[in-house]
Amino acid sequence: MVRPLPPGLQKVAIEELHEDPARVQDDIDALKTWIQQQPHLRARTDDQFLVAFLRGCKYSLEKAKSKIDKYYMLRSKFPELFSLRDVDEPKIQEIIKLGIGIALPTPLNEDGPRIMLVRNGCYDPEKYNFADIMRVFQAWNEILMWEDDYAIVNGFVHIADLKDWNKQHFFQMTPSLMKKMTVYSEEAIPLRPKSSNFINVPSIFESLFNVAKPMLSEKQLKRMVVYGSNLDKFYEKIPQKYLPKEYGGENGSIPEIIAEWEQKFQAYKEYFKEDAKYGTDEHLRPGKPIDFDNLFGMEGSFRKLNVD
Repeated sequence: MVRPLPPGLQKVAIEELHEDPARVQDDIDALKTWIQQQPHLRARTDDQFLVAFLRGCKYSLEKAKSKIDKYYMLRSKFPELFSLRDVDEPKIQEIIKLGIGIALPTPLNEDGPRIMLVRNGCYDPEKYNFADIMRVFQAWNEILMWEDDYAIVNGFVHIADLKDWNKQHFFQMTPSLMKKMTVYSEEAIPLRPKSSNFINVPSIFESLFNVAKPMLSEKQLKRMVVYGSNLDKFYEKIPQKYLPKEYGGENGSIPEIIAEWEQKFQAYKEYFKEDAKYGTDEHLRPGKPIDFDNLFGMEGSFRKLNVD
């Protein structure tokens, strides 16, 4: 069964995502049949899970099939990035408690896109690697796919706060890792980003960002807006009241939001363990095998970059 949408969101789903309430179950059943026919794919077939992919793909069955396939293919090929199994792993618990990424309680303009705040500089790069942080982010996204109708139907607005972000954080983002993240965010996850807003940007950001640009897709670059520390223009786009109290807003406090997400992760503990049985077996994939070197090329790192 699919959870009913509030009337406002249902209207958006019909008008913008081409959802036909009378056909939703038929479309879900079509995806289930397709999944059962794929010898290489072991995927969840819960109605609520599959409708997230349909809505994220504006009810294109072919796009939804492709996303589901890539979603599980990435998790099987790169479990160190995209597969969180043990929520109680000490390092994972520490990352969850840091609240590097949080979803704010009230959507933009009360009933618009979900607001995701990512505090890129709030972890110690000597202690944590970005792969572990990505595993937590992937699990966070999966919880949103199950629970958050605003994020699924209206998409999300991404705010990256680069306060305390430095070269060490940047150097963790190898070209190979950035390429995988780009494919994951655009071709595997059914959450639709509306914009990426970078605030409190340090002076080194521009020179480092120029190096990173080739790893980003045109779509990602178009959505990105970079602000310095003067946030007046940013507040025109995202009014300050929709930010947490720590940012002068009214949209929850960071410790409270982190505590809520700690509980959510605990509630999904068995779910993530069970996830181990899903994925792809590339030896059984019909047709041509995936050219992983071509899809995820550009191995290497930025360590040769000389940044003062």
